[in-house]
Amino acid sequence: MEVSTLTVFAYALVTAVATGLGALPFVRFRSVSRAWLGIANAIAAGLMLAASFGLIYEGIAEDLLRTVLGVLLGLGFILWAHAVLHRYDRLRLGQLNGLDARKALLIVGVMTLHSFTEGVGVGVSFGGGEALGLFITAAIAVHNIPEGIAISLVLVPRGVPWWKAGGWSVFSSLPQPLMAVPAFLLVEVFQPFLPVGLGFAAGAMIWMVFSELLPDALKDAPHDRVATTVTLSVSAMMIFQVLLRP
Repeated sequence: MEVSTLTVFAYALVTAVATGLGALPFVRFRSVSRAWLGIANAIAAGLMLAASFGLIYEGIAEDLLRTVLGVLLGLGFILWAHAVLHRYDRLRLGQLNGLDARKALLIVGVMTLHSFTEGVGVGVSFGGGEALGLFITAAIAVHNIPEGIAISLVLVPRGVPWWKAGGWSVFSSLPQPLMAVPAFLLVEVFQPFLPVGLGFAAGAMIWMVFSELLPDALKDAPHDRVATTVTLSVSAMMIFQVLLRP
């Protein structure tokens, strides 16, 4: 049975909505200590670091040089974005302001950029048949939940309500349905850019981990606890990614 563009869009939209599920564990979240904020940053760092490793692995399987180019482009972009945001001392994002607003914008921005590649992945997979498209869509949807958790771990401890964190998580994944349809219609055009996009997202996310999340975690929580949390988070996310592979 031939796959329609509406079907591709609908399934890709499901993957975007799934990201918002990552905010559900924070429904009963009430207060936060500095130590918990540090651990939350450590968990988010571990999830993002493992996701970055997975992206690089997938990109290299397609093309090594284009993946490396993507990593360098992602690094250059996040350095530029960080420099631009530093010029605005009175930056606001909802009830967040200053440094907290900057960090929130960076992580939401990085995850949004990452979603462009995931959207292309959904569209290209449907170009290979409905069965492959459904499997890749399901895998990305499930994979998006920890990404929503990572976003919420940065936003909720800083005072953002869980439902707003869920909204920002869904927003970060909206490029998926937007990119899935053109990628489905123009598979041969979009396919070569996948390794670049995967590397781009990985480069930006790795920088975010080591420049923003881990320094904050080490400032607010004991170093050994941060190291343990990151190790467990990376391990859990890597196992999760392996289980989702065909």
